[in-house]
Amino acid sequence: MEKSNDAIINTDVLETVSEWSKSGMKTAIATVIDTWGSSPRPAGSQLGVNERCEMIGSVSGGCIEGAVVKAALEVMEDNKPQILEFGVSNEDAWEVGLACGGNVKVYVEALES
Repeated sequence: MEKSNDAIINTDVLETVSEWSKSGMKTAIATVIDTWGSSPRPAGSQLGVNERCEMIGSVSGGCIEGAVVKAALEVMEDNKPQILEFGVSNEDAWEVGLACGGNVKVYVEALES
């Protein structure tokens, strides 16, 4: 059975975050948990972040990554998971890279070393 590109990307994210964590770095992982309308990445897509702001993977193709990294740094410090919701009207969609408007929900959690 052949893996999809999304499965390969998520495997790389999990392996890399695990390596960061084993080396003693604080880490967090963000996962797309729900989408509606236009979304560059499907539910299940992941972004790994470490305390040095190094990233692997993607939850949006770039349009919300900055806000997700900021939340990841916060959860690394206080160990309180966050659910982030991003919504865009059709009129504003093109400005942030969502072609037809839509909503994306992302769960951000710190990982234990």
